[in-house]
Amino acid sequence: EEQKEDNNSTECGELGIMDLKFTSSRKYISISVPSKSQTMSPHIKSVDDVVVLGMNLSKFNKPTQFFICVSGVFMFYLIYGYLQELIFSVEGFKPFGWYLTLVQFGFYSIFGLIELQLIQDKRRRIPGKTYMIIAFLTVGTMGLSNTSLGYLNYPTQVIFKCCKLIPVMIGGVFIQGKRYNIADVSAALCMSLGLIWFTLADSTVAPNFNLTGVVLISLALCADAVIGNVQEKAMKLHNGSNSEMVLYSYSIGFVYILFGLTCTSGLSPAVTFCSKHPVQTYGYAFLFSLTGYFGISFVLALIKIFGALLAVTVTTGRKAMTIVLSFLFFAKPFTFQYVWSGLLVVLGIFLNVYSKNMDKIKLPSLHGLWKKSAEERKTRTLSQTV
Repeated sequence: EEQKEDNNSTECGELGIMDLKFTSSRKYISISVPSKSQTMSPHIKSVDDVVVLGMNLSKFNKPTQFFICVSGVFMFYLIYGYLQELIFSVEGFKPFGWYLTLVQFGFYSIFGLIELQLIQDKRRRIPGKTYMIIAFLTVGTMGLSNTSLGYLNYPTQVIFKCCKLIPVMIGGVFIQGKRYNIADVSAALCMSLGLIWFTLADSTVAPNFNLTGVVLISLALCADAVIGNVQEKAMKLHNGSNSEMVLYSYSIGFVYILFGLTCTSGLSPAVTFCSKHPVQTYGYAFLFSLTGYFGISFVLALIKIFGALLAVTVTTGRKAMTIVLSFLFFAKPFTFQYVWSGLLVVLGIFLNVYSKNMDKIKLPSLHGLWKKSAEERKTRTLSQTV
């Protein structure tokens, strides 16, 4: 028995030595891995960084990131909307919406190239095939949206774009397999009803109302809905940067539009007209594109940090503000039906925001309100009796 114990102790000792060796080898392996600061490239170190206009938002907490992104979206896109309507107010420019999109894409490509040169990592991380799809969708949403202004009032075009939440939700279900609650569905219904009411009001008070504009902006809305989900999926899957996304999607889109205008003989008349009004066309288009580029950078940051649905909610609120400014700065027919339909869309926005913050926003239930009212009546009766 003593010999067995000795043998057991010897085996345990050997196992202990082996375990120590194994443990030490594991420690050795873990220690042998170089530190991040020694070997990791700037690309790897900044995978999770979100940089907008040279500002690294990853250094801030989530509420601060949200505040910065929302402020940027509102500031730049309000100026963007004003300049867009100002360009189309130039007499004779309305047929050249696709040419404005071509110029806009050209400026966006230049801005994206400049920004890409200012960052450390210049490698393209998202596949070229994905960018070809994103570029096609971008051409659809921006080209059709600009062209629709030749047929619709600007507020009507904007209110259509406010309801992008509806196809975004549909796209989220089919592209990313998302599921939405009753508040999201109610938000979509409110926006749909508000959109229909606003369109009916526009058709009655606007003498230049054209159903072609409704078709164009509806197609732009569908493309706009798909592109948000595709961008979100591509940026999260490949860790693509905002400047990369803007540069490749808009430069490829520029080639698409240039090819289309050349084949349809729409390039020469537009160039001739704009050469006669360079300041009102190219000058405004530069400022229009610059503010739009800054705005899209903040939108892409919202998509990457908070997702496509919340980004759409923020941009929808911005568009509601744009409608108000449009009526203030540009003369156009007005009816209070615009107000009621706009408020219905705003209700849809609130429901969407509430659905994303149900744990923080506690609305009283009908049963709770009834119970509280009954207790107040009971207390009042008792006090009167005493």
